[in-house]
Amino acid sequence: MKLFGWKSAGRDVRPVLARHGLWTGGGAGGEWSDDYVAQVRSGYLNNAIAQRSVRLVAQGLASAPVEASSPELLALVAARSGGQALIETVAAHLLLHGNAYVQIMVDAAGEVAELFALRPERVSVEADAGGWPVAYRYRVGERVTRLIADGPRPEVVHLKSFHPLDDHNGLGCLGAAAGAVALHNAAARWNKALLDNAARPSGALVHDPGDGSVLSRDQFDRLRAEMEAGFAGAANAGRPMLLEGGLKWQAMSMTPADMDFVGLKAAAAREIACSFGVPPMLLGLPGDATYANYKEASRALWRLAILPLTDTIFAGLSQGLAGWFDAPWLRVNVDKVTALAEDRERLWAQVSAAEFLSDDEKRAMLGLAPEAGGTA
Repeated sequence: MKLFGWKSAGRDVRPVLARHGLWTGGGAGGEWSDDYVAQVRSGYLNNAIAQRSVRLVAQGLASAPVEASSPELLALVAARSGGQALIETVAAHLLLHGNAYVQIMVDAAGEVAELFALRPERVSVEADAGGWPVAYRYRVGERVTRLIADGPRPEVVHLKSFHPLDDHNGLGCLGAAAGAVALHNAAARWNKALLDNAARPSGALVHDPGDGSVLSRDQFDRLRAEMEAGFAGAANAGRPMLLEGGLKWQAMSMTPADMDFVGLKAAAAREIACSFGVPPMLLGLPGDATYANYKEASRALWRLAILPLTDTIFAGLSQGLAGWFDAPWLRVNVDKVTALAEDRERLWAQVSAAEFLSDDEKRAMLGLAPEAGGTA
């Protein structure tokens, strides 16, 4: 497969691609921002569910046992650049933004020396007349670096998830989870406010002197200041209230509708987890019984989220590095993944019980090399 079609053959028969930036879903007047940086602040930096979901996938992928076509390629991918763990960072960028850009840095001899993941929101596409990417511009402040994407030895590798409305950019999970994140954060603020107000519903201070008179403005301001100073807040919970003549306290209880925020927060948390492909059970969320136990949920995480993302990342890196390595490949050794041990054990039992297969056929089905001198 040609990287962005760097060979001239066939370029003139390709369709012209749309030339527009990252599509931002949502409409005007929405209650959550379409801006990526704002979404990261609210949906990752300030939301425990989203952050843990991304970390479960990204760190699980980074800890996976990886095999490569050569020790040099494996060392290159596993090395840290500026303290950055490449695979974990790329996985997080793909989950959050939908795009990951890996800069390929070479030494004086022209060999690959380092791989570094660029922040995706700083990258823009430079396309040719047909709309095909030929370079990427990386902007940091006023400084812009142009990175060549075309040719047998590109300076940057672009990894992206599928986006149905954009030819150049991928679609991340953070935008789809923005609504659930906004609800979850609002419910957390509600709980915080409830704790700040003595961890119980507020009430009303009623003035009922019996003669129909009302409080003056000065009396009202003085009474409100005394209430806020002496009785409001969690530090004053349970403190006895001494009221003047004509004043009585009317407590207000929560209605069932007021209590809906508890279920709303749990539902929003499950929606956030599902948007990143993480079984809610792994996050300790209540009310989720999709999987019988934690072990099955962990296996589902690997099968449905981590391994597909691994294929995307490793296929893109292998293709981008083909100009420096001979037929490069990267893959996860699923035989060494603890969460998938039961799947492998079941496969071994099924193959071993197949008496109509020869030993070499059984070894081939298990991904093992034929035994020396074995039967054909």
